[in-house]
Amino acid sequence: MNYIEITVPVSDIAIQQALVALLANIDFDGFEEDEGWIKALIQEEKFNQSNVDIIVQQLMLTYSKSIIKHQNWNTLWESNFEPVIVADFVAIRAHFHDPIPNVKHELVITPKMSFGTGHHATTFLVMKMMEHVNFQDKSVFDFGTGTGILAILAEKLGAREVLAVDNDPWCIENAIENVINNFCQHIEIKQVDNANFIKKHDVVIANINKNIILDNLEFLVKSANANGDIILSGLLQQDEIDILNAFNQVGWKHTITEEKDGWIVMHFRN
Repeated sequence: MNYIEITVPVSDIAIQQALVALLANIDFDGFEEDEGWIKALIQEEKFNQSNVDIIVQQLMLTYSKSIIKHQNWNTLWESNFEPVIVADFVAIRAHFHDPIPNVKHELVITPKMSFGTGHHATTFLVMKMMEHVNFQDKSVFDFGTGTGILAILAEKLGAREVLAVDNDPWCIENAIENVINNFCQHIEIKQVDNANFIKKHDVVIANINKNIILDNLEFLVKSANANGDIILSGLLQQDEIDILNAFNQVGWKHTITEEKDGWIVMHFRN
């Protein structure tokens, strides 16, 4: 599987956020942001040139396009991957980095064609939120697991069982590899199309995007136990009101929202 990467020169933060939201709606699922540009990734088979042109023209921007072949992925991420450290709570590194001292938890992640290394604000925010949620002896549902990074952290935090799912076969393969490399024993990986599971869990995590969260809202809520926790991200600041309204309608209490670089994580309890 190859990926298409587009690079869009844009420095205005509001326009960056609008661009990411619009691209996420047409199946772009990986983003890298800097002060002067946005890079966005999409599976080659999902790429629609006309849709991208319309979005970019609406925002009066330009872009360049390149193909990232599957066999070149490791070279790409190895050239850019620096360890990620969330205070003294957790560190994420690759196998070629030295161990990171003075952190409670250390994860070794090889992303391959999956997304979730802790570099993006949403993954960083979810990990930061997880520090303040009780995972000890809890069951966890990780919807849209990607590299498996959040499922792995949940087990490190004491979860007795974790169900981690994704709809992308490359993510499933990658998550399994990362679970093995982090010596986890209580994580089940499944390839699925939605969050419709009969079994209930104490903690539900969905780090995807607003549309997929809302499309699976009924399933996510049904999969959570009474007095459970739901952690949501993959969300922009402007998505907060829609998520709040949706969860208010199903009786879940919003406890906190935290923000980083225009992205947010939200925590709910029932």
